[in-house]
Amino acid sequence: MKAQPIRAAVRIIGIDPGLRRTGWGVIESEGNRLIYVGCGSVEPPDDLPLANRLLAIHEGLAKVLADFQPLEAAVEQTFVNKDGVATLKLGQARGIAMLAPAMFGISVAEYAPNQVKKTVVGAGHADKGQIAVMLKILLPKAEPPSADAADALAIAITHAHHRQGQALRMKVAGL
Repeated sequence: MKAQPIRAAVRIIGIDPGLRRTGWGVIESEGNRLIYVGCGSVEPPDDLPLANRLLAIHEGLAKVLADFQPLEAAVEQTFVNKDGVATLKLGQARGIAMLAPAMFGISVAEYAPNQVKKTVVGAGHADKGQIAVMLKILLPKAEPPSADAADALAIAITHAHHRQGQALRMKVAGL
């Protein structure tokens, strides 16, 4: 799982984990240029038991990974809320979101929600409307069908920006 060179085009999948909808967004990054490839969400039926919903998320993401063949993946970190049970369940969906790319040999980066907002909008407490406006500017051809798909594209954009800095630091360090 080696990072691609800074200037080479790299296909990135961003994943916004959730039990009801797991958003995904695929972009290509070449230097500073971002190209929209695709987005959507995996939506298991609400009436399935938890284990089956997790399986449906895994199978859906595996299909997306096989279809789009990204080289790198980024997943949003789970924020802790007041409901511990809900946080644990979301953590399970996040585990699936990290496992699926790893099973394809794809490196997985993690980004906090505030870091994603700050990277895409410029403010760590931006709302979904502000993210949607910036997505139109950064990826004009993208028309995400849901907020989850939009968030996933924002996660992919965040990785595209931060991976360049990481690769440059490693190059300077001689690694």
